[in-house]
Amino acid sequence: MSTAILPWLEFALCAALIGFAGPRLAKHGDTIARLTGLSRSWTGLVLLAAATSLPELFTGVSAVSVADAPNIAVGDALGSCTFNLVMLVLLDELSRREPMYRQIDRGHLLTAGFGIIMIGSAGVFVVLGQAPMAFGFLHIGGYTPLFVLLYLVAVRAAFVYDRRSRPLAELLDGQAEPTLGSAIARYCGAAVVIAAAGSWLPFIGQDIATAMGWRTSFVGTMIIAGATSIPELVVTVSALRLGAVDMAIGSLLGSNLFDILILAIDDIAYPKGPLLAAVSPAHAVTAFAGVIMSGIFIVALLYQPGTTLRRAMNWTSLALLIVYMFSSYTIYVFGH
Repeated sequence: MSTAILPWLEFALCAALIGFAGPRLAKHGDTIARLTGLSRSWTGLVLLAAATSLPELFTGVSAVSVADAPNIAVGDALGSCTFNLVMLVLLDELSRREPMYRQIDRGHLLTAGFGIIMIGSAGVFVVLGQAPMAFGFLHIGGYTPLFVLLYLVAVRAAFVYDRRSRPLAELLDGQAEPTLGSAIARYCGAAVVIAAAGSWLPFIGQDIATAMGWRTSFVGTMIIAGATSIPELVVTVSALRLGAVDMAIGSLLGSNLFDILILAIDDIAYPKGPLLAAVSPAHAVTAFAGVIMSGIFIVALLYQPGTTLRRAMNWTSLALLIVYMFSSYTIYVFGH
């Protein structure tokens, strides 16, 4: 019994460290952006999203380079994408005064559209990686430069759009600003904590899979992805409570773009060949679930639903939950 409990205690410790350091990392990253004069909208989409995605980055690199657990790395990145999108259900439930989709800026359509392109491309390459037609250079898959290019294009498009639109709501309140040096030091301190916890997670994931008899693809997609998404959860809920709903949505959608960029970084760090050729094809289901959930978000943003199902949740939230649960069940049954 103690052998089975120990990995869960280690997992809880890692989750607590990430939950503690993640919001501080995002807060100080946002402060750095304000002190350097960067756009708050662009910062929420890029810097804040990248900050809250650091656990996925360190977990993925550690999984492929040290733990030799490619399924955990890919499951973490793609699972975090669907986890971020299912967080929209929580945000909508917390928006009691007015339906969330009637409050947010339609500029998020741009980020959601790029999310569909990048997540969908990852799903396609997971499928192609299982076939003889897989291609690459040395040990790096041919999709890696594509993911990097798409991310840069998305960031550039967001920057251009931001210059033509109003800024997003501020995430931080009116407290006195620290100095730039102090903000950088605190940002780096929080990053070190997340790096240490994130690097430990893939080993814990393998221990949990062994102790529970679960597949590593399922552990990476559900458990590790949930733990590394704690910063996004805490930051987005805090932003919503401060009335910065657009910043919250921008952080979630921006994190999805960064998570696909992480797949490219993981591929470079994986020495045994193209990463997506070494993982379970069931990960494609997670990717395509992310595409469907992004599409649901786009429809909801345009339609702006206000009705609820038995006064509990609206049809958009129900659809997001169904897709998320279906993909989770599929990766549990068919993953390896």
